[in-house]
Amino acid sequence: MKKILISNDDGYQAPGIIALYEALKDIADVEVIAPEHNNSAKSNALTLNTPLYVHRSSNGFRYVNGTPADCVHIALTGLLGYRPDLVVSGINNGANMGDDTIYSGTVGAAMEGYLFGIPAIAFSQVERDWHHLDSAARKARELVQWVLNQAVPLSSHSSLSPFLLNVNIPNRPYDEIGSLQLCRLGRRHAAENVIQQVNPRGETMYWIGAAGAAKDDADGTDFHATAQGHIALTPLQVDLTDHANLEHWGNLGFDRSL
Repeated sequence: MKKILISNDDGYQAPGIIALYEALKDIADVEVIAPEHNNSAKSNALTLNTPLYVHRSSNGFRYVNGTPADCVHIALTGLLGYRPDLVVSGINNGANMGDDTIYSGTVGAAMEGYLFGIPAIAFSQVERDWHHLDSAARKARELVQWVLNQAVPLSSHSSLSPFLLNVNIPNRPYDEIGSLQLCRLGRRHAAENVIQQVNPRGETMYWIGAAGAAKDDADGTDFHATAQGHIALTPLQVDLTDHANLEHWGNLGFDRSL
């Protein structure tokens, strides 16, 4: 039986990770290692200056006093004692589309598995508050089961590279969710202004403003697909090199080594 590691960024008690576990537990050997508390927007952060502790909850889930990437990292570097076939993250409480993927702890957990050469999938619901979570979990199960049954690379021993998939599911009843659409990431406008408040001691506090509205939501983007009721699937990569402009910088006199 295939082995799956599940993590998230909403914490080990979040409804999304519980629903995902319940959906996958009978199609694979599933282990849950997730943050103790909500770690949204932690991206790929690792905890390097304080120790990490692992505890087991009454339902068997293990939780860590760290980030989503911490959970997957320590799982793959000694905690599990074996190498899972797939890392699955989510189901997140809210969308991770467009620029969100840079900040997302949900994607960060999946990406940590990908960096270790293990195929990984990040699942999110488009809207918050867990509406129709059961439907999203069923769709997640279907995709995971399809992946496990396909001739896709599920280990570092494959001649093909592992994959990193970002999946956003509309909050709709199961029968009203559209087909799975292969998409590129859209773009958002800049985030809204920081929110300033004064605490009881007279000190100014700052709260990060809300994410910007969709800027590029054209046909073919994840924003467009989910707005039409479809599931958006975007293959991601880690290489941030601006390949299109390497020649431009080379023409400015910089040495170029390829």
